[in-house]
Amino acid sequence: MEKSFGKQNWWILIVFGLIGQIAWSVENMYFNLFVFETIAPNLDAVTLMVQLSGITATATTLVAGTFSDKTGNRRKFISYGYVIWGITVALFGLLSTDTIATLLHLDEAAAITTALVLVIVLDCVMTVFGSTANDAAFNAWVTDNTCEEERGKVEGVLAILPLVAMLIVAGGFGILVAGIGYQALFFGLGAVITVCGAVGVFTLKDSPLLQKKGTLKDIVYGFKPAVVKGNPVLYVTLVITGIYGIACQIFMPYLIIYMKTYLSFTVVEYSVVFGLAIVLGAAINLYLTRLADTKDKAKLLYIAAAVFTAGLLGMYFFHFENKTATLALFGVAGFVMLTGYIFVSALCGALTRDYTPTDNAGKLQGVRMIFSVLLPMIFGPMIGNAINKAAAIPLPDLSSADVMTTEYIPAPEIFLAGAIAAAVLFAVIPVLVRLKKKKGAEQCDE
Repeated sequence: MEKSFGKQNWWILIVFGLIGQIAWSVENMYFNLFVFETIAPNLDAVTLMVQLSGITATATTLVAGTFSDKTGNRRKFISYGYVIWGITVALFGLLSTDTIATLLHLDEAAAITTALVLVIVLDCVMTVFGSTANDAAFNAWVTDNTCEEERGKVEGVLAILPLVAMLIVAGGFGILVAGIGYQALFFGLGAVITVCGAVGVFTLKDSPLLQKKGTLKDIVYGFKPAVVKGNPVLYVTLVITGIYGIACQIFMPYLIIYMKTYLSFTVVEYSVVFGLAIVLGAAINLYLTRLADTKDKAKLLYIAAAVFTAGLLGMYFFHFENKTATLALFGVAGFVMLTGYIFVSALCGALTRDYTPTDNAGKLQGVRMIFSVLLPMIFGPMIGNAINKAAAIPLPDLSSADVMTTEYIPAPEIFLAGAIAAAVLFAVIPVLVRLKKKKGAEQCDE
């Protein structure tokens, strides 16, 4: 394979990657807020929506990834997938309790229940097309078009894009919702995603090395004992990805709510703190991920995990009566956490691509999703929400319209729990280092 990723591929990576991550960020953050603010402050419904979305994403990626291998075509899955993905996002703009009550002649309680069910179902439908286009086909396309020597750099960019998207969504979309409302937001975002897919029809090209391979029976390919045994570095990397993902999901779904309620940050304050942490963390990682292409990625995980854990511990301890001190120190801890967050993600992503057999990249995207999405999205929020419920911190003064209402608010202990989960990585990374070294020795013997 040609070593240079190429300018056009870089543009495709950034545009499709960023728009896809913005769509996922809106789902992870604003669909939840949409439910709380326009339907009902029902945390159980939100939790169920997150969990079913993770299950749907994983199952879809298993099937769609296998299909993209079977057809030898990522381009159509990405392009047409984005087109339909955008349409399903726009449909959320049509959902409201009042509309449902009027159309179905329901009382308020029945309309709320029906609206919650429809939101969860539509979220799963949207996830089917999003996962087909982004999780399955786009990720396989990146693997097809990169070589080992440049994957650290590519994964560095891919790891930064979710944070850039989070910055755009957490800050800018909050202002948009206040100005134009949820309906216009969903219509506008859906249109952008659909246009992106339409552009892809004419600009996306598959790798010349991509060939038709496999059958639908290959959906279970990644679970075969022989495949696991034959790719030990890949599967241990996926275990590390899963542990890291659970650590992130313990606190990440509640981060903005924590800053707004427990720390009493305004939208401007948390946007500035979050924004500076993301920008600085991303800038440092542009250097670190380039370094990863010349160093042992498995050994660098020690440093990345240590930085991530240290940042989470800082976020646990840094909350004071003095708001200025909290803003400053929580911001510093957030910067440290995000630096490690991006670096761990980039290293795990690069190692996964390095040790994914290129002729079976599509088949293995579903297995990757189990560890990167399914397990973290089921167990992470479950742990985090259990901690929040146990802490039972009462609501702050609700006189400010900027504070989201719920029965209880996130507790600082979610960051401590995240740090403890992240510390488990230090027990698994040595296994990866040994297996990677053994694999390298076997390749030299050959």
